[in-house]
Amino acid sequence: MSSLLPVQRADTLLARAPDQQWLVENLWAAEAVGIIGGEPKCGKSFLALDLAVSVASAQPCLGHFRPVTTGRVLLYAAEDSLHVVRQRLEGICAAAQIDISTLDLFVITAASLRLDRADDRERLSNTVEHARARLLVLDPFVRLHAIDENAVGEVAPLLAYLRNLQRDHHLAVALVHHARKAAAHARPGQALRGSSEFHAWGDSNLYLRRRSDHLLRLTIEHRAARAPDDLLLELHTDNDVLALRVVESRANDGAPPRADTTELIAQTLAAAAGPLTVRQLRAACRMRTDTICKTLDALTSAGRVLKSHHGFRLAP
Repeated sequence: MSSLLPVQRADTLLARAPDQQWLVENLWAAEAVGIIGGEPKCGKSFLALDLAVSVASAQPCLGHFRPVTTGRVLLYAAEDSLHVVRQRLEGICAAAQIDISTLDLFVITAASLRLDRADDRERLSNTVEHARARLLVLDPFVRLHAIDENAVGEVAPLLAYLRNLQRDHHLAVALVHHARKAAAHARPGQALRGSSEFHAWGDSNLYLRRRSDHLLRLTIEHRAARAPDDLLLELHTDNDVLALRVVESRANDGAPPRADTTELIAQTLAAAAGPLTVRQLRAACRMRTDTICKTLDALTSAGRVLKSHHGFRLAP
């Protein structure tokens, strides 16, 4: 007789879900796999490194999210040279006032790592087991294979391997992945490049979108927990230290800008000698960044304001 699948009487099932366990509170679930996604050059690698430093140091991620489960981190950065990885980690550590020598973080230095090759998958599994890592960061997915990312039949086995790696070794896996260009109006998860398997696979997903020249919007998504409100981030430079930091939480009411707010921003632009950035408008108008961004969106859509790489100005 063949073996049976496990079954359980309905009245003996758990009445409610167990308490949510976190790797980093509200940001990444414990032993979760997921995507850190966004268009090119929008800070995905900085966010992945900040998450890695947080877990390896027990310091808040982005200075905002408290790590709950800490321990060793394994990082493979396929696009950046090792000295660039070192510089970025030093900047994040300096911003958080951490000595990089105290980090329980190890960088995989192999020249290449291909998840579509059985020997490389075995080497990665052995490395994870030997390190007893809590978190594995792979950056980016596009450099880890030679498959067609749009083909479900080719993507699914690679993601299944990472899921099995997570289950076998009880670690979290963060996979950096690109979003499609010109997908700004799609839902963040639907904007990911390639198969829809990427969005469906993640337990915790982080999405970055450029909000202005200086600001990024972070959207957080969890399979089994309520997601917090979006956050505005900026890549902050201080004495050659470069790191992401939280600017403010999003205004969550969705209400359109008030007329007096709209006119104040329009008057400020009219009085300016040249284009103004969001930061300059915030200082001049003494408003929340998100209010200014929403108002500028409305004015730009109405054709009253023009945007360039120098900033915003009134349309002639």
